[in-house]
Amino acid sequence: MTAYAFWNNKGGVGKSFLCFIAASEYAHRHPNTDVYVIDLCPQANLSEILLGGYSSTSNNISDFPMTRLIKKTPRATVAGYLEARLNSPFSMIADIEPFLCQPSHFNSKIPHNLRLVCGDNLLEILSEAIRQTSQLSIPTDAWKQVVNWIKDLMGSCIKKSGERETLFLLDCNPSFAVYTQLALVAANDVIVPFTADDSSRRGIENVIALLYGVGDAHTASYAKINFAKRAKEENVDIAKLHTFVSNRQTLFNGKPSKAFKAMDTAIKNTMKNIHRDHRSLFANPKEEPSKKFVIIPDYHSACVVAGTTGTPLQKLKAGPHHLFGERVQINPAPLKRYCEALTEFISHL
Repeated sequence: MTAYAFWNNKGGVGKSFLCFIAASEYAHRHPNTDVYVIDLCPQANLSEILLGGYSSTSNNISDFPMTRLIKKTPRATVAGYLEARLNSPFSMIADIEPFLCQPSHFNSKIPHNLRLVCGDNLLEILSEAIRQTSQLSIPTDAWKQVVNWIKDLMGSCIKKSGERETLFLLDCNPSFAVYTQLALVAANDVIVPFTADDSSRRGIENVIALLYGVGDAHTASYAKINFAKRAKEENVDIAKLHTFVSNRQTLFNGKPSKAFKAMDTAIKNTMKNIHRDHRSLFANPKEEPSKKFVIIPDYHSACVVAGTTGTPLQKLKAGPHHLFGERVQINPAPLKRYCEALTEFISHL
């Protein structure tokens, strides 16, 4: 089993869209692998895209795929699964089928071997109940059992797939809420998308502090008393740093602009220093972090069309597209650069 969590403590860096592209493209290239997407963000943007985007021809909200999944009993979402766990916190769920959906049933552009555990805004409401359950004094390993709930779900998915290979992609909310912690315990590795600005650099520093309890003297003193310390004490494995994706880079003559390059270099230097002192945090401790940096150019119209219509990379075509009565043009050259960059990123998985 291989599982990647897409996470940065900063929002707006393109995690959900990058996860959508990676999941659909990987599933397309590996038809004998079952690709499971678990949407652990209450906003559920990734689920919306996979289920057909935002260009529904229906004006009736009850016809939207997300609405139909949420209205099922139990809810056919990640919140439905977590509700079931809350009802019986320390027992496995015998049948996970009610919580899975096949996006291709709603969106014919998605490969048939991709499965989704849909996001749900109820996730935010459930988070406090999940946290309190993890703090119960009996059983003595309550915290460890609760933070493994999503890992349990993945284990059930592997059983469902039988002899087929599996890949899991987990989309995370920027916050370090308990549902994000569940994702980072379930995943083997973390993919960290960022944009070339200093708030992204600070977001990555927070990833290191929150997940591993590593940082400057001030932040580390707080981080170590929470998740990182508890995980170490209870022998809970947490995801390692895998790939850093410099997303939406502005290019000039095919290369990052000076401003973007300068900030990109600052972030690389930050990771180089962390790697020097804490190699065990990385998926490949012997490899310089700079080898795992991928540049994705700004994709402008391609992103708008893909996200609005739920169109994967392999089905995205250059030319005019009509969205909500407006004409949107995808030019061949930028689309080619974008596809090449994403091909490089997917080769890291």
